[in-house]
Amino acid sequence: MRDHPHGDNATHPEVWTGRATNKVQWVLALGGAAFMALGVELAVDSAWTSGIAPLVMSVVGCIAAGLLVLFGTLAFVHVDMKLDKECVEVRCGHIGVPRRRIPLSHVAGAEFAEHVTPRQWGGWGYRWRPEKGTAVVVRRGEGVVLRLWDGHTFTITVDNAETAVRVIRDRLRPGPSL
Repeated sequence: MRDHPHGDNATHPEVWTGRATNKVQWVLALGGAAFMALGVELAVDSAWTSGIAPLVMSVVGCIAAGLLVLFGTLAFVHVDMKLDKECVEVRCGHIGVPRRRIPLSHVAGAEFAEHVTPRQWGGWGYRWRPEKGTAVVVRRGEGVVLRLWDGHTFTITVDNAETAVRVIRDRLRPGPSL
């Protein structure tokens, strides 16, 4: 871990926020928009002589595929992580859905993962693998691995993950007794 707090009394902000972005997802979103445009083009300027049913199926299929690709990719263009004194909250995309809120009382520990890749998890997005746990992966790179008290793990790709791990560990430590 690279950046270390200065001294034993180093304090962290009340609310730590982090974010990771994947610009490649925008290219995929453009592909979805192109499918939708093709569907609209077919509907407006159709010279189909084989009947209305094939035309309707083509238009609906192109628009449905376009919407699925467009919204599926925009949902995972970025991930936001917010860490306050009580919980870790992870929100995806511009709408903030899917969202997961994990109380710190459910977290047993946190680890820094230097290399998290979509290949390890089976692609981008909100992922679950029985042998690995759950993850939100929007790009390759550093991430936070939360070990939960129920034995599961939750991995988040986020910039400055080392600091996030340090803040989580500090908040998991019992405070001084008065």
